[in-house]
Amino acid sequence: MAIKQSEQMFERAKKVSPGGVHSPVRGFRGVGGTPRFIQSAKGAELLDVDGNRYLDFCMSWGPMLFGHQDEEIAEAVHGALGRGWSYGTAEPYSLELAELMTGALPWVQKVRFVNSGTEAVMAALRLARGATKRNKILKFDGCYHGHVDSMLVRAGSGLAEMASPDSAGVSDGVASETIVVPLDDLKAVESAFSMHGKDIAAVIVEGIPANNGLLLQRDNFLSELCRLARAAGSLVIFDEVITGFRVAFGGMAERTGLRPDLVTYGKVIGGGFPVGAYGGRADLMDMVAPAGPVYQAGTLSANPVAMCAGIAMLKKLKRENPYKKLEERTEKLARNLESIARDRGIALKVQNYGSIFWSILGDVKTPDGFVRTPEQTPATQKERYAKSFHAFLEKGIYLAPSGYEVSFMSTAHTDEHLEKFKKAFSEV
Repeated sequence: MAIKQSEQMFERAKKVSPGGVHSPVRGFRGVGGTPRFIQSAKGAELLDVDGNRYLDFCMSWGPMLFGHQDEEIAEAVHGALGRGWSYGTAEPYSLELAELMTGALPWVQKVRFVNSGTEAVMAALRLARGATKRNKILKFDGCYHGHVDSMLVRAGSGLAEMASPDSAGVSDGVASETIVVPLDDLKAVESAFSMHGKDIAAVIVEGIPANNGLLLQRDNFLSELCRLARAAGSLVIFDEVITGFRVAFGGMAERTGLRPDLVTYGKVIGGGFPVGAYGGRADLMDMVAPAGPVYQAGTLSANPVAMCAGIAMLKKLKRENPYKKLEERTEKLARNLESIARDRGIALKVQNYGSIFWSILGDVKTPDGFVRTPEQTPATQKERYAKSFHAFLEKGIYLAPSGYEVSFMSTAHTDEHLEKFKKAFSEV
């Protein structure tokens, strides 16, 4: 596969941007080689600057549930552009999108739009601290909540020790306000609340952690977590930046029947445009400026073009309700891939939930056969994934450039696309 133009652009990009990219994983650091510079996308396919086409299972990391350039969303965007693309004032489009969300999600009584999932998490954490007048946040090892300073931390040597920075530039003081506990370990959660409960403003969790592999949690994990948090007077924040409107219209809150105090969204609600949101109980949200004392602002928040894309996206999701079919197709694909590997004597497990799936390349040595924590991922994952990733690229299949990121199904993936993927999978 000729990639001369991508190679030249990558060399140019490294001279003007850190690592040649504007988000780390795009640099192919986890798999090596040259990132493909994509010039356009349509449906389930990407086209790079060298003219190579790829069947895309990254889907811009999740928001393209209807595929790239969905006609209905594109029409809404073109209409918005014809009216202007940034006003800096109140406008009717964010109102309509907010009413769509609050009218369908009982746990979102009020919502504030921002520009990214990271920004949504940052604001939700500040709001939780302001509402409870407590400073500490409890998070889980293996859950990613964006590049907020207090979330870029790792666990100390024991629960009695505070977390330590996991990135240069994060101060020890900021890290000390975060408590990190393992996933799939309710006893550790109980111990954390026993020691620090009166200081914990909120617990933040991905209902299905999907940024360090797809770490499927046990059925009672979230419900017990909510019970323990509320018994300590702490708020519950669901990070649904990936799962919201992706695994169900109401995300993991709908799937579990649980009601978070606050929830963060991103990805899907912008139809692929840069949008984030946080929402929740009205009494909490009314503490946000200008209604209350918790400050948060953004010149480009509720950008009218992105709002119109989100309106079209959510209306189409409501009308077409693609979730059951997407989940069935993802489940079937996952089992087919495992069957192909089994026939060749290769250890492989595909964990899937909704329209999200993740291939584990190696023996899963857990009692129930599921990977639920980062430590349970086989040591072979990184090396084997890097090799297979490039083999897939050569066959025109684009997956996430990291063995610890997930893949996404869209309605644009046809039966022919899936057959192409299975054939390439068999050969790889």
